Amino acid sequence: MDLGYFGRYAVVTGGTSGIGLATARLLLAEGAHVAICGRDEARLAAARQALGNVLALRCDVLDKVQVARFAQAVAAWCGGRLDLLVNNAGQGRVSTFADTSDDEWQQELQLKFFSQVLPTRAMLPLLLAAETPAIIAVNSLLALQPESHMVATSAARAGVQSLMKSLAREFAPRIRVNSILLGLVDSGQWQRRFAAREDKAQDRAGWYGALARNKGIPLQRLGEPEEAARAILFLGSPAASYITGASLEVSGGVSRHI
Repeated sequence: MDLGYFGRYAVVTGGTSGIGLATARLLLAEGAHVAICGRDEARLAAARQALGNVLALRCDVLDKVQVARFAQAVAAWCGGRLDLLVNNAGQGRVSTFADTSDDEWQQELQLKFFSQVLPTRAMLPLLLAAETPAIIAVNSLLALQPESHMVATSAARAGVQSLMKSLAREFAPRIRVNSILLGLVDSGQWQRRFAAREDKAQDRAGWYGALARNKGIPLQRLGEPEEAARAILFLGSPAASYITGASLEVSGGVSRHI
């Protein structure tokens, strides 16, 4: 299927690793022009080298000034028309209600909400200048299936899902707004946990397999970043032209809700 990305302009925040990097790579393969941002200059340099023809700029998406500067650079790069914005938020926080401080609550809520709010607000004029623009939020299954050991992240993710539903109605019919809901996807976070495993004799395949079994994932493995990226590309493309205000679960079947 031709997803219709040839010649279109796309921005991926958090595009220097994991799902963001995989999304940028697939968009380029589909013929799109891609801009990415990230906070770490070394990762940006590595992403530039890996991706090739891409606009890669340093930007902390929680900093209003940096986001505005990034949007200005994107506007000059894309000629004032942006077809796709992928808001790729940060990782989760492991904590219960009892051990989450006020500062940690504020940090988590700010990260999850404003990593969506600030880029969306800054890029909105560029999106409105496109014919069939779309916004995709990279969210978590925790939004619908909260976990007590990730109480702050679960609450913040649910709030983001509500925000996306509201934006889908407010921005219709000009801009489609959808989200993906991730289960366990291989990432730097899980790679660091594997490196810190107690049993150093356990190889990567065995450790990941045990993790999938312990988490009750029916497909018996973690997802790959490219699998999440393919879901993002579909929802953001003209092929999904009648889909807005929706969420697509990418979890290996781990959800318990209908």
